[in-house]
This record gives sequence, C-alpha cells and structure tokens, in this order.
Amino acid sequence: MSGQILDVTRRVGVVVGRVLVYVLIWLGLVLLIAALGIRFFWGEISVGQMLLNLVSVETDGGGGGIVWLGILGVGVLPLLITGGIALWQYFRRRKRRNGEDTTPRRSPWIMRTVSTVLVGALVIGGTTAFASTVGMADYIKAANSKYNIGDYYVEPTVTGAEQKRNLVLIYLESGEGTLADDQLFEKDAFVPLKSVTQASAGWQSVENFQQYEGGGWTMAGLVSTQCGIPLKGVGSAEESKDASNLDDDGDTYLAGSTCLGDVLEEQGYTNVFLGGANASFAAKDTFLGTHGYSEVKDLSDWRDAGEPEENFRKDWGLSDERLMAHAMDEVDRLHAEAEETGQPFNLSMLTLDTHEPVHVYDYCDVDTENNVTSVFACSMTEVAGFVDYMEQQGYLEDTAVVIMGDHLKHMSAGDAFHEQLDHHTNRTIFNRVWVPGEAVSTLRPGVDQLNMYPTILEAAGLTLKDHEAGLGVSAFTSEVPAKSAQAMEREAYVELLESLSPQFYAEAWAGR
Repeated sequence: MSGQILDVTRRVGVVVGRVLVYVLIWLGLVLLIAALGIRFFWGEISVGQMLLNLVSVETDGGGGGIVWLGILGVGVLPLLITGGIALWQYFRRRKRRNGEDTTPRRSPWIMRTVSTVLVGALVIGGTTAFASTVGMADYIKAANSKYNIGDYYVEPTVTGAEQKRNLVLIYLESGEGTLADDQLFEKDAFVPLKSVTQASAGWQSVENFQQYEGGGWTMAGLVSTQCGIPLKGVGSAEESKDASNLDDDGDTYLAGSTCLGDVLEEQGYTNVFLGGANASFAAKDTFLGTHGYSEVKDLSDWRDAGEPEENFRKDWGLSDERLMAHAMDEVDRLHAEAEETGQPFNLSMLTLDTHEPVHVYDYCDVDTENNVTSVFACSMTEVAGFVDYMEQQGYLEDTAVVIMGDHLKHMSAGDAFHEQLDHHTNRTIFNRVWVPGEAVSTLRPGVDQLNMYPTILEAAGLTLKDHEAGLGVSAFTSEVPAKSAQAMEREAYVELLESLSPQFYAEAWAGR
C-alpha cells in the first residue's frame, strides 16, 4: 500500500514539475516578447505609462495594427511556442517508451541540467528585459521616495476674470522643437508654422521648453499641461489608506483634481476638443469629459460627417489637413456663439499625422529623403493654415492661442532620427503663445510642461493667486514663490515628480 502511495506521489510530482516548467517557459516568452515589442514601438517607458495605456487600447483608431500585433505577439505566440515544445517532448517520450527512438540516449542528469539552464535563462532574461524596458527599478525607487506631491500642489485660485478671452489650444503630436534644427535634419520642418507665429507680430514662446521628468506620451502631455501634475495611474495610490475610495470603474479620470477645463467651465467657457483618432484610446474622452469639455469630436464623428476613406490612416484616424478644415468650421461656430452670448470658448485639438509610423497622405508632397521630415512639414503647414485663417477672420483680436508639442518625439527602435537625437544634450518642445491686446513679455525660460497649466489660464485672461496652479508657476512671471515645487533644487524636483505619492493620487483619482 505504501509503495502505491509513493508511486502515485512520484507521478503527481512529475506532472506538476512538467506543468511548472511549461508555465515558466510561457512566462519567460511573454515577458521577452513584450519587452521587445515595447522597445520597438515605444522605446523605454514607465510602469505608469504601461498600465494607463494597457487598460484602454483601441483596435480602431487607437494604434490599430500595433494593438493586434500585441495581442498576437504577447497573447498567442507564447502559447503556441510553449504548446509546440510540450507536444515535441510528449511525442519524443512516447517514441522512447515504444522503442521507436534508436538514437543513443544521453545522460538524464546532463539533459535535466541543460533543460534547467535553458528554462532559467529564458525566465531571467525575459524578466530582466521587461523590468528594464518599463523602468521597474525606478518604480520601486519612487515608491520609497520621501517626497509627496501633495505637499507642493496648489489648487488654482482665480482672483480676477475681467479680461477673460477665447482660447485655442493646439497640441502637436510629437512636436519636438529640436526638429527645427536644419543642421541636424534635411530641413526645418517648423518653417510653415514659424512664418505665421513670428515674434515681430507679437507671438511669444518659452525658450528651452522641457518635457517633464517621467512624461513622454500624449496623455501625460495633456494631463501635465492641463492639470499641472505628473500623470500616474490608480496603482500609485494602492498603498494609501484611501485606496478603498478610488473610482476605478472608468467613468471618471482624475476626478479629484481641478484641471484647465474645470476652471474654464466655472468661468463660463464652452470647452470643445477635436482629434483625428479614437478619443477612447488611453481614455482621452473620459479625461476631457470629466474636466469640463462638453464636446469631444473624434474618429467616429468624422466618419459620420461623410469623410472619404482616403482621408483616414487605418491605424489612427483623420488627416491633419481635414482636421484643420473641421477646426475652421468649429472656430467659426464657437466665435459666433461667443459674440452672441458673451461667454468665451476654449477650442482644443490634437494633430495626428506625425505619429509614427508616419503615413503619407495624398496632400503631402515628399521632398526629403526621410518621409518623416516631409510629413512633419506638411502637418505644420496645415496648422499654419488654421492660424492664418484665424488672423484673416479677425479672431486673433479676442482669442488667445497656445500651440505646443504634446511630448518629445519617441525614440523607439522603429522610429526615425536616432542618429540625430539619441545623444542630443537638450531636446525641447516646440511652442508658441499668442495673447491679444497685451505688450509682449519675456516668458520664463526653461520651464517644463507642468508650468503650462497656469500659463494657459493666464493667457486666457484669468488672474491667478501667486501665478500658481498644480505644481506649476506661470511662465508670464519671472518670480517663483519660495515654497513652490519650481523653487526646488533640480535633483529634489525630479525625485518629487517621480515619487508615487499614494495619498495625493488616492485623492486625485477619487470621484467627487
């Protein structure tokens, strides 16, 4: 009896051991393929970026083919490979039991050692590659930071709104100012936009405008410039005592934070957003809807409007040429309503053409060896046309305009310009600011995206207490309050931005 029990135990142990080996093979493959895919399409990212985008991917107008490649590469391929290895081992063992395998048998000890080393190498290699790709070490360090963003966060306080004016806010996809260097690139892709936003005509810009530390993707660009805080997901707040109150059902987005649209809505503004892609990607529509935007027009709206298929790129959406055409119609409508009602508007938009892998639309004539340079120039030409239209219509007389890149250009393995940008010492974001009816001032140089939140509010004619909002201080002032995050030493400021700050984000993500 005891012998039977031992035999059954041994057989169960063998089965469990084999299953465990195959699970480890599958896990190693998943992590390795995921790491390779992320590096190829996005480069090194953060844990927060991965989690925020992973839960809101869209196969239509939100990456398209990349999403399907991810599903097949990470979800299906590891299973097929693992299953193939399991079947090969099964038939190999059966042939041996049936005496069909006549090849000399190697030492079982050697075979087990080799197999163990290979499986171990796959698991360790996959884990290491994935951890380095998503910055796991930085995430752990941030979790142990002594800094808390809540200690420096300032709720925006509007002290005057007598001079409030209309606002047009344009985000340029991957609008890196470094691309204007015609010594590094075939030509200055921003020339068309520069020609209609010249300093001599009253346009201003933040010299050396920086991406915030830890940013680098579209939603991070929107949240940082409209809420004045680094974008971190609900996961950052899991260790907080208020984590049980988090609103994680997807109906709201940072509902406990006061952002640009909230302040403007309170001041009577009509907030409208236009984008060529599916606004559901990365929950952009939820963010905007949570924070005062009454209309969000995206891919589905342009299809319903009868746009022909040649005006869309299959992976993302509507071309910038057609987006700007719709923007002209929209600004006409909003401006007419504002004149009739006396209530101002905020028209925000996000371009699309320059998202890699770039797509060359029929309207764009490629005159450079690298298509990306020409596509950037074509996109800027369309934005410049919209700005020129506003000037011709007289809208610039009562409408502030802020134009800026949403983030630096991605440097993934599949993207262009590695040779020019990989080792560049100071990559900056393109920006232009128009404030009607006021003398041109020198905007504070070297600020990052978090400072753009109060800057936009002040461009819209609102007066802020101490020029502060979120972690930012308006670029319209040269004086930074001593207790502001902007007054911190560089290393301490970076650590503050990287800190998980669980208590702060528990409150930021909590529903009102």
